[in-house]
Amino acid sequence: MKYTVSSWVFEKIPQVQFGIIVARGLKNSQSTESDEKALREGERLVRERIPLEELKTHPRIKDYRDALAGVEINPNKYQNSVEAMTKRVIKGNNLPLINALVDRCNGISLKYVISLGGHDLKDIHADLSVRLSREGDRYLPFGEKDFEEVPPGELVFISGNEVQTRQWLWRQSELGKMTLDTKDVFFQLVGFEGEHHADFLKAVAEVENLVTERFSGTCETYIVNRERPQIDF
Repeated sequence: MKYTVSSWVFEKIPQVQFGIIVARGLKNSQSTESDEKALREGERLVRERIPLEELKTHPRIKDYRDALAGVEINPNKYQNSVEAMTKRVIKGNNLPLINALVDRCNGISLKYVISLGGHDLKDIHADLSVRLSREGDRYLPFGEKDFEEVPPGELVFISGNEVQTRQWLWRQSELGKMTLDTKDVFFQLVGFEGEHHADFLKAVAEVENLVTERFSGTCETYIVNRERPQIDF
């Protein structure tokens, strides 16, 4: 199977990079005390580091907002997932416990202020790509049973013609959501060269460690960037 990032993306945002971790044989569970502790620590760190009034201008959040604007997505209308989650936490709301995989990923996303999505591979049956949508692409909203058509020209993360995430970093599909039965996962981290790079690599390493140590799985890791826009996995 292939994962490809369109050359158009790198023309618009040459500094963007993607950390891809293909994990297999995971043993997911309800969140344990240590899983919840890791999530709450991520919440504590983000509250400590980012005042609410500075959220949009914080360097990490601004990277994502600028990247979205660069690919013609309104960052206010289609707020990237890490900004939305960070804002919720800074306002004083604890994130609900979902399951160990989801909660651990949210903890890492908050800790490093990084975009991190996990997609159950049982729902992915075609090559993956980050590209502009085309006629015939469709999306199953989270929690819904009926697909909706996606208009052409929207940057999406997609498998074949089934959109996994709309507006690139905005909203994940019902397809690929991580549940207690999830065993194989395609993790996608999005970061940037420059100041963000070191924490991007730390976040990738932390996901790798979780896969092997917490969830007793195996993984393969790839870095996708303008020099290497496609991988086979």
